[in-house]
Amino acid sequence: MANPKYKTSHSKTRRRRANIHLELPAVTTCPSCKEPVLLHHVCPSCGQYKGKQILKLAEETNSEN
Repeated sequence: MANPKYKTSHSKTRRRRANIHLELPAVTTCPSCKEPVLLHHVCPSCGQYKGKQILKLAEETNSEN
């Protein structure tokens, strides 16, 4: 197996790791309620996905009775 001939300096190590970082998630707005929503996820406030009602929320069931 190959072994390093010299010790990797701190600057080389840190330069290599400079691009390893967390990225913010992609967020868009829900077309029906204008709340922020993660891409490809059901809206947690209104329960819609691509214009269709997917989740029945507790607020809607209480208001119907």
